[in-house]
Amino acid sequence: MKNKNYLWSGDESQNIDEQLMDFMAGSDVELDKHLFVYDIIASQAHIAGLKTIGILSEKEYQELYNCLDELKALYQEGQFELNNSYEDGHSAIEFYLTEKLGDLGKKAHTGRSRNDQVLTCSRLFQKDNLQKILNLSKNLAKNVLELAQEHKKTAMPGYTHLQRAMPNSVASWLASFAESLIDDAFLLKSTIDYIDCCPLGTAAGFGVPLDLPREQVAQELGFARLQVNPVYAQNSRGKFDLVVLQSLYQVMLNIRRFAWDLSLYMTAEFDFIYLDKSHTTGSSIMPNKSNPDVVELMRASLSVLEGAMAQIQALISLPSGYQRDLQLSKEPMIKGVLLTKQVLKLMPGLIKALNFNTEKMQQAISADMMATDQALAHVAQGTSFRDAYGQAKNEVSAISAEESLNNRISLGGAANLGLEILQRRLAELIK
Repeated sequence: MKNKNYLWSGDESQNIDEQLMDFMAGSDVELDKHLFVYDIIASQAHIAGLKTIGILSEKEYQELYNCLDELKALYQEGQFELNNSYEDGHSAIEFYLTEKLGDLGKKAHTGRSRNDQVLTCSRLFQKDNLQKILNLSKNLAKNVLELAQEHKKTAMPGYTHLQRAMPNSVASWLASFAESLIDDAFLLKSTIDYIDCCPLGTAAGFGVPLDLPREQVAQELGFARLQVNPVYAQNSRGKFDLVVLQSLYQVMLNIRRFAWDLSLYMTAEFDFIYLDKSHTTGSSIMPNKSNPDVVELMRASLSVLEGAMAQIQALISLPSGYQRDLQLSKEPMIKGVLLTKQVLKLMPGLIKALNFNTEKMQQAISADMMATDQALAHVAQGTSFRDAYGQAKNEVSAISAEESLNNRISLGGAANLGLEILQRRLAELIK
């Protein structure tokens, strides 16, 4: 087949085996659908730079810019299909410009490689979506703190080793996830800062013999700084993807633990929590079943992040410069980002669907769980803690669960949850 849609094909007579091309292109076109708008935006900034150094006239720049705007609108409206007639999204942009504007369209790629092009649109995708995930995390932390506020007096068993340990409150349990989400939000923010550097203008990894206005282009694209060294720009592919996934991993680790707790507490053996019917499914054979599938899939989602990270870690064991292996870093990065965003969008609805069986939780708190309170009551009377520990081990405590929780005055304890501290931290993040 003739390679009319391959940018690198300069020989019209050259034929490339179609199966070989399908293998090399992989799922690039499908994945580039997530990057296409960012690629167009980066192309508009690039041609603005070409105008600045005189490669394009004002008229040429305006024609190219308008044509790119048209392509973006058509794509967003579903009237331009990015399909396998193109090798990738970058090719689709250039062929569209050439088809519409003739030789002028061929000027748009001056001073640019697909190497720095994919780095730039990927980074714009990452920045945009990390900010959305950061906002979703902050919103979820707010929802969880609000629910905790409602359940400050709701007692539940606290567990260590999956054995009953001491009385706790639902608010304390919920606040643990809220605080983790807030810490995760700080990590997401620092990750955005880490990747906020523009690789556009580094070309294939060696620079170009043109005085490209790289700082102007970076500023137009909203980057905080330049990625200066062209070799490092190429070496950051995979590396930055891994940093992004590592920050998302922490968010999803928090979600997995929450989902695990829910899975336990919703069993008939615990019966502490149940979901609204809007958040459960049934069985095709067992009419009695009400399954928390959404919770289980949220719990399993972390494994997707783990797999994505492992794939990229294996891929980036490479020498300096671009290697085609790195094409395979795109899919795990995009999937990890989109999955995390999807889960976080669903979480507020799940929080609203939670119902607490306060009677069951209260019944699960037995007198022996107050042994630590009993020991500390002896300490208050002057007994050393170790002797008090021995005494309490053989006593039945008269302390109630309510009294135990009310006495937990250390910061973070049930009587001094510190929710206002977490709310202040969250407010600082929201500013």
